[in-house]
Amino acid sequence: MGVGVLPPLLLVLLACWASVSAQAGTTVAVTTEALNSTETAPMTFRPALSPKPPNIPRIPGPSSGPRPSPVTDVAALCVCDLSPAQCDVNCCCDPDCSSTDFSVFSACSIPVVTGDSQFCSQKAAIYSLNFTANPPQRIFKLVDQINPSIFCIHITNYKPALSFINPEVPDEDNFDKLIKSSDGFSWNAESDVSFTTESDTPNTSKYEYGVPLQTSDSFLRFPSPLTSSLCSDNNPAAFLVNQAVKCTRRINVEQCEEIEALSMAYYSSPKILRVPDSITEVPITVQSIVIQSLNKSLTRLEGTDMLRPALVEAGAVKVCTKVVLEVKYSLTYTDAGEIAKAHLSVLLGTISNAVVPLQQTFEIHFIQQSTKPVPLSGNPGYVVGLPLAAGFRPPVGSGIIQTMSRYGQFTVLRSTAEQDCLAMEGIRTPVLFGYNMQSGCKLRLTSATTCLLVAEKVKSLLRGQGFPEFVAPFGNSRAQDVLDWVPVHFVTQASHVKDSCQLPVALVIEVKWTKYGSLLNPQAKIVNVTANLISSSFPETNSGNERTIFIFTAVTFVDVSAPAEAGFRARPTINAKLPFNFFFPFV
Repeated sequence: MGVGVLPPLLLVLLACWASVSAQAGTTVAVTTEALNSTETAPMTFRPALSPKPPNIPRIPGPSSGPRPSPVTDVAALCVCDLSPAQCDVNCCCDPDCSSTDFSVFSACSIPVVTGDSQFCSQKAAIYSLNFTANPPQRIFKLVDQINPSIFCIHITNYKPALSFINPEVPDEDNFDKLIKSSDGFSWNAESDVSFTTESDTPNTSKYEYGVPLQTSDSFLRFPSPLTSSLCSDNNPAAFLVNQAVKCTRRINVEQCEEIEALSMAYYSSPKILRVPDSITEVPITVQSIVIQSLNKSLTRLEGTDMLRPALVEAGAVKVCTKVVLEVKYSLTYTDAGEIAKAHLSVLLGTISNAVVPLQQTFEIHFIQQSTKPVPLSGNPGYVVGLPLAAGFRPPVGSGIIQTMSRYGQFTVLRSTAEQDCLAMEGIRTPVLFGYNMQSGCKLRLTSATTCLLVAEKVKSLLRGQGFPEFVAPFGNSRAQDVLDWVPVHFVTQASHVKDSCQLPVALVIEVKWTKYGSLLNPQAKIVNVTANLISSSFPETNSGNERTIFIFTAVTFVDVSAPAEAGFRARPTINAKLPFNFFFPFV
């Protein structure tokens, strides 16, 4: 290293040390802000040493001077404020939260909000909760944090670098102004201003996942519980977010006619915008209205006229009729992210003082246009009472082939009042998960009956048309996941009588399933399916006499779940070796 280079290097390190020393002597400005009080302390600075080493060219722009004001206002920045016009739980910086909301907070999810940590001095907003106050209050402090690193940024000569902003593109109107503010830098046609493209601007021509559905006045309201079980009407419905919630309302039966949330018009009157910020509106069409009486009986109305709550006096008891108990939205959307149709189904009921507070149910589902919803028997595990999903695999090709109706994929013989096997062909019933079933019929044999013809007829009667080869392990298994499907083991069991015609008399289906997943929410999974076709020798019938044989089908579900065992980590082992002369001189 040359001698002439050493003094400038020492001066640079001396300048960095002096800058940190000057910052260490800074009086920290603290602003303590509660809900109703603010207190500020002064701030003083000591001059920092910044000598200019010799023989070093000057960098364009100012090398000393006051610090620039931060572009990001940490006091107004709130990264946990996710819901518009609604208080987020434990978000102490949310401006939508009131003192009532703070009283139910457990802690601040974001206690400290800071700017760029590379600066030597930066503002920091500190949030906390004072649980000793009644009611509990939020405490807000605005302090100056000092960065002890000698490589922190003390002064910047390019203020726009403090934030990500879109540069102003020069044109004939602002060219002279930009030339003066550029401080002698040259403009290049291929400069960094080319990164401002149309993709950086939000595309409002379609709805995207999670975007609130806009209406002509605000947004589509979807009541849901917030911090408690009470309904909050300020929750927006989000695009492609299927929801099903229950919440309660504390109401006065005598004022039910004045409460908008109990009226059917409150949910059917909004008009959804086809795309955000458009003028095309999609009205909500009432699809069905069901009336529920006090004894829980349901009656579907023929028309879809608007009904309003009505207060009726039944002797000494006052009841309110036509109150909204359940709301179901069904929205149809296109591939372009547009709302095409909106349907509404409501359940209206009668309430009295005995059922206050009132519980309401709200559901919303999105269906893509020109597609049919795929029925499921569970998600993911099977639900008791829903049919088994089954099909067969073609010799050529991939995927499981299933019928359109899930109730016709795995069926068995259904009993009738006549119990005549020859007249029951084609009468089937679906196999429902968790339901043990048994059905049958009577077969009358005469001396003119041929064994081979009857055996083939009964076998076709028991198996049905298109007996499945595979069964889905879960209620939502996909047809393309062939290796996950459970094969149906078809076993034929015949009598040991030699040289006799075998007549099928029974089909016994055994479905083994297990509990899969967490102990808190186990899911039903099918692991094995066996179909056992039992045959017996063809009975001999005397001339002129008839003989009756019973043909039956049985379905049994067997739970083969292993008992749950709590898992523990293996105990740690000590792998220590003693020195070879540890027991010297005894050994």
